[in-house]
Amino acid sequence: MSRTLAILTTGLAILCAPAWAQSGRGLVNDYPTDVRADYVFGCMKVNGETNDSLRRCSCSIDLIATIVPYKRYEEASTFISLGMITGENGALFRSTEESKASIGDLRRAQAEAEMRCF
Repeated sequence: MSRTLAILTTGLAILCAPAWAQSGRGLVNDYPTDVRADYVFGCMKVNGETNDSLRRCSCSIDLIATIVPYKRYEEASTFISLGMITGENGALFRSTEESKASIGDLRRAQAEAEMRCF
């Protein structure tokens, strides 16, 4: 098996491994695979495209998924994305109590993942 194929296979196994795990909040893998993969790809761009960063980035999204339900993750991601719009329109997505709470939940989960996985 080629090194690239081995890396991809390992990455897929890491991404899919917790699919049946349970937490106190329900099924841990309520995050769609494409969302997990997108997170890992983005994380690897920032942290280097190595096997070590693949492992650490996969750990990070897995841990985030145990802390923040997918619906809340999606909500926070939307607020962050729309908050990048300049001017008054973007301010609507940055300044509400709901956006601050949602983004805060995600940031706390990311900080925990950073401490435990990196």
